[in-house]
Amino acid sequence: MGAGFRGWEWLSGKMSLGSFTFTAWCNSHLRKAGTQIENIDEDFRDGLKLMLLLEVISGERLPKPERGKMRVHKINNVNKALDFIASKGVKLVSIGAEEIVDGNAKMTLGMIWTIILRFAIQDISVEETSAKEGLLLWCQRKTAPYKNVNVQNFHISWKDGLAFNALIHRHRPELIEYDKLRKDDPVTNLNNAFEVAEKYLDIPKMLDAEDIVNTARPDEKAIMTYVSSFYHAFSGAQKAETAANRICKVLAVNQENEHLMEDYERLASDLLEWIRRTIPWLEDRVPQKTIQEMQQKLEDFRDYRRVHKPPKVQEKCQLEINFNTLQTKLRLSNRPAFMPSEGRMVSDINNGWQHLEQAEKGYEEWLLNEIRRLERLDHLAEKFRQKASIHEAWTDGKEAMLKHRDYETATLSDIKALIRKHEAFESDLAAHQDRVEQIAAIAQELNELDYYDSHNVNTRCQKICDQWDALGSLTHSRREALEKTEKQLETIDQLHLEYAKRAAPFNNWMESAMEDLQDMFIVHTIEEIEVCPSLGPCSLLGAQEVQAVPGGLRPLQQLVPKRDRALLEEQSKQQSNEHLRRQFSSQANVVGPWIQTKMEEIGRISIEMNGTLEDQLSHLKQYERSIVDYKPNLDLLEQQHQLIQEALIFDNKHTNYTMEHVRVGWEQLLTTIARTINEVENQILTRDAKGISQEQMQEFRASFNHFDKDHGGALGPEEFKACLISLGYDVENDRQGDAEFNRIMSVVDPNHSGLVTFQAFIDFMSRETTDTDTADQVIASFKVLAGDKNFITAEELRRELPPDQAEYCIARMAPYQGPDAVPGALDYKSFSTALYGESDL
Repeated sequence: MGAGFRGWEWLSGKMSLGSFTFTAWCNSHLRKAGTQIENIDEDFRDGLKLMLLLEVISGERLPKPERGKMRVHKINNVNKALDFIASKGVKLVSIGAEEIVDGNAKMTLGMIWTIILRFAIQDISVEETSAKEGLLLWCQRKTAPYKNVNVQNFHISWKDGLAFNALIHRHRPELIEYDKLRKDDPVTNLNNAFEVAEKYLDIPKMLDAEDIVNTARPDEKAIMTYVSSFYHAFSGAQKAETAANRICKVLAVNQENEHLMEDYERLASDLLEWIRRTIPWLEDRVPQKTIQEMQQKLEDFRDYRRVHKPPKVQEKCQLEINFNTLQTKLRLSNRPAFMPSEGRMVSDINNGWQHLEQAEKGYEEWLLNEIRRLERLDHLAEKFRQKASIHEAWTDGKEAMLKHRDYETATLSDIKALIRKHEAFESDLAAHQDRVEQIAAIAQELNELDYYDSHNVNTRCQKICDQWDALGSLTHSRREALEKTEKQLETIDQLHLEYAKRAAPFNNWMESAMEDLQDMFIVHTIEEIEVCPSLGPCSLLGAQEVQAVPGGLRPLQQLVPKRDRALLEEQSKQQSNEHLRRQFSSQANVVGPWIQTKMEEIGRISIEMNGTLEDQLSHLKQYERSIVDYKPNLDLLEQQHQLIQEALIFDNKHTNYTMEHVRVGWEQLLTTIARTINEVENQILTRDAKGISQEQMQEFRASFNHFDKDHGGALGPEEFKACLISLGYDVENDRQGDAEFNRIMSVVDPNHSGLVTFQAFIDFMSRETTDTDTADQVIASFKVLAGDKNFITAEELRRELPPDQAEYCIARMAPYQGPDAVPGALDYKSFSTALYGESDL
């Protein structure tokens, strides 16, 4: 209206319909003052009824009119009316008192339209629209459920009369049988609506059905004037709609928050259940019998780390984000903080997660130690079998030889030879004593290390020991028999005995050398392989001794190359292992510092507060993308680590970063960036909801950072108290100050964590200035829907609210117990209070 109004120009050519409508509209108000007009351009000429009309519709007193019949008196009265209209912010262009006094119909109708627009239409507002747009939106919403009605304007959308009938039926369904109306009978439809409106709604007939139907484009202002009367006639219903809208918004907030709470409880339960199922598996330390079985366990553990755990890391992070977002929304909507059910707090999840990671670490260490143990066991068992086989081969036939009674038919020289041969055997037997003891010692060690096949080892060892004892006894018996026979026989072949005596030690040495060459060895480094003994023919003994031994060195010479090949293979293996170590360390020494650097950078971004919150959010999301893009480097490191474990490499002097350290750092990095992004998003949510400026946000951050000495992102109670004192809060150490501080702490730290986050801090700093809905407002809105009663019925709720929200209320409202209660009465007051307090709603 500010630029002036030329409404009269719009009425050109439509005088009849406009005059009829405007006259009826004026009379609908003038009759309240006990008067009427018949001709709009004649009855307003003296200004008296015009001034009266303005007093009725505005509720204000105008200056006292002049009762004289002279032209000047009339002009003065009209000017008083026009001045009053102008005082309401309306600029009247080209409309003067003289034209009205002279009965200029166009000017008079233009003036009346101005009055209608200012006092009947201008204040209509629906969702921040106003005047024409607001009225149109109201009509569209009210008629949306009706078939054959599509309100797009204030002219042809109303020609068939269905929109008028729909408006009435929506508010007073008992007055209109809408389903019986036909689109092809507009005159009947229009007259039906006009008659019902006049008879039951006290809205005078302002339009003529035939004029509307016979006009290509009905007069927009006439339609708007009439429709605005419907709007005001249903103002009581409109008030109820406003109340219902407030309730719907409040319930929508509660329903969304409840959904978030349910999601948190479900996700927390699922995650805790997964942790409870996983920890016993990680704490199951029952060893397997073979390296292959233990390596399968190690592979299962790798699958757990690569496949099963990462989604749970993401779930845990998302759970914390959802929890923080929910608490922010609750604070912003003036709702109490969310307290998860017992055992499902964020701290409970963190404790369970810490237990899980401790179990992980212990399980991996146990797996590797167990594989080392089994590797040693396999080596010892193979050594036992080799030594046992060599010893058993040596003892083969020895019992039969010792039991042989060849001395009974021998000559003296034969006896002497047998005695020397026996002495050589005794020397050989004594030399084998150490080997038997070694076999027994290895068997004992296998028992102590809990070798799975200890039973067979013990059985074989016992058989060797028993046989050894039997050989000792038989040797003693044969010596006695030979010595007894020697006394009877004096002649002996000295040379043969001497030869046998000299040959025996060498034979024993050669067997020992052959055993050494077949001995098992295990090394883990190149340095260890270099000190392994090798044998060559030149190092064994001199040529004379070689010639003295039957068969020479041929058996030894066959074993030497075999031993050398084994040493070369082991050397190649250790070189390969060293390559794997260097390959892993090269990658780990890049990935580890990169993760650490990113953690530090994220911390700086969240603390330094450079730029707007949107700038920070954009910067953090760029960091998140760069982190995700870096994942292939971690995957490569995992592949290299798998090769190291498969090669049974347990140490790496080339790096301080273990795979476990890198994994934990990576998980912390992903969690930190996601948590930090969520914190900034919540700050934006708080800022926008509470109208905090960027300058205020920076002031809040500067104050917070000043007292956040360790840059941990949270203030302890004493730090927070100091911060409050610096901001002028009276929380000094006295009874009143302590009480106030405890009250504030209950707001900023509802879960009693002992820490105040920046998000909670800015929530508190802006809490009291925020225009949020309250329980009293909701109670007042329910009272409107209940028709000022102290209770409401299920029928009223279902009529005024959308179905899901009506049923939400009905399911949660307690029965009303007041003295004015009726059957089915529901207590909306306790329900509204519970929405903002501790309850199970």
